[in-house]
Amino acid sequence: MSQKPAPKALLELGYVARAHGLHGELAIKPFDPASTTLEEVDRIWVRRKDGTEQAFAIESLRQASTETLVVLEGVRGRTAAEAFKSATVLVFREDLEPPGDDEYFQGDLVGLAAFDPEGKPLGTVEELWETGPVPNLVIRDAQQVELIVPFADEFVPEVDLAAGRIVVRPPELTE
Repeated sequence: MSQKPAPKALLELGYVARAHGLHGELAIKPFDPASTTLEEVDRIWVRRKDGTEQAFAIESLRQASTETLVVLEGVRGRTAAEAFKSATVLVFREDLEPPGDDEYFQGDLVGLAAFDPEGKPLGTVEELWETGPVPNLVIRDAQQVELIVPFADEFVPEVDLAAGRIVVRPPELTE
């Protein structure tokens, strides 16, 4: 097993939806359907359901309808590929171009404390949903009450990664 990188060195990209074919291809489904990140990197980090984690070089990939079919170095045959089903796929931050001004890696938004414009705590950004033209932040409070907020300037006027916080205007407050 490869030595695990520091947590902020990795960004979650998606998951292995299934094994494909008989030769060991993995069908990887990115969280962002428009993502081309797999085409830009030479390696990935895989976190399997059994808890094992490892870096793999990408030997080849090709696009399918909603998935990217990937051959990883050392993974041969359908049986070997089946062991990766539902594994989380991460990429190394250092392998990516840094985001521009007012741009963020979506994975960096997860874990931020969310506040309304008056400073009232709303919860924590726990995940992002890709359901339309912009991702939706899923914010949950201590009671697990969900607040869904589009990640657009109108609803998210401030992101402060260094402070670990985000200011949001819930849709019901902008109407």
